[in-house]
Amino acid sequence: MPLPKIGVVLARTGRLSPLGVPLEFVATARPWPVEVLLRDTGSTPAGARAAVRSAVGAGARVVVTLGGTTTLPAVVDACAEREVPCVSTTLPWQVFHHTRRWPGTAFHFCWGVDDIASVFADLWERLGAARTVGCVWNDGPQGGALRRWFAPVATARGHRLVDLPYRESSGVVPAVGDVEVVTSAATAADLAEVVRARRPRLVTCSRWLTYPFGVARHGLARVATIVSWTPEHEHVGRGGRTPRDLARAYEDATGSVWLQPLGLAHALFEVAVHALGEADASTPVTEVLSRTRLATVAGVLDWTRGPVPGVATLPLAGGQWRGGPRPSLAVVDNRRAPLVPVSGELVVQCRTSER
Repeated sequence: MPLPKIGVVLARTGRLSPLGVPLEFVATARPWPVEVLLRDTGSTPAGARAAVRSAVGAGARVVVTLGGTTTLPAVVDACAEREVPCVSTTLPWQVFHHTRRWPGTAFHFCWGVDDIASVFADLWERLGAARTVGCVWNDGPQGGALRRWFAPVATARGHRLVDLPYRESSGVVPAVGDVEVVTSAATAADLAEVVRARRPRLVTCSRWLTYPFGVARHGLARVATIVSWTPEHEHVGRGGRTPRDLARAYEDATGSVWLQPLGLAHALFEVAVHALGEADASTPVTEVLSRTRLATVAGVLDWTRGPVPGVATLPLAGGQWRGGPRPSLAVVDNRRAPLVPVSGELVVQCRTSER
């Protein structure tokens, strides 16, 4: 009997190609009881749709993908048009749900924009209550999401947010003024420009600053970020594999430091393999996914609880980068994700007048 096929739609080329690295490793570095069909998006929505058409045309019964803001919805939309289920991750669930036109075939797991706000506010409050925070938010989808779902959580806790909009990668970034705290979802290059002139006491940044390569390239040690997965998380996935096992295998094979999306990429496969294994002539894959509650290397994923149909959530911890040619990520606050141990203290920058 031929093996069932999984379509893996990922960015192998283009600006989003770093997102594709952990997913391609997971797809190819270990045996799965499926046939894997790798398809490149080229980091564009049109490429994402073409990749889905190719994978489904070759017989994929389920498609998996992760990131980015425009390519992930294009993948899910193309899957819905062909009535093939899609399992996705790394896009905050409100952003996924807000643009979703595909009920019934789309299954997503991630944290929320409100979760990012809660974790970052926890860190800001190490400096004292009611901070004034400079918000370097772009004029694109990321900035829009932060203004809609992040800002209300932060302001409800008493923080004053100063919105500093800018156009991403334009070479022109806003001056942050005399604020002690800056928050952002900028690229590493843009964030480095923002903080170069006057170093805030604390910088919190999600999105690309969850990856180590931008930290090393642009000297952004001490930037705090969200933590969704580390080798120290106390999870056990398919076949007894642990986060530490997965991270070690990745580092041995690539010579690069582990990446947070590595655990989420592995969970995509665990979920897809589970669904194909449980489905039969009377129970389609979509029905299996809709009632799935599965322990994975990224944690327990539960599509039976919401917060909305088709979405399972992941908790976040707070982390901070440590410098060096191979930056390391220390977990500095785990109150919202107790299954990861704290591995360091939050370090804040002294202001010039304090030196």
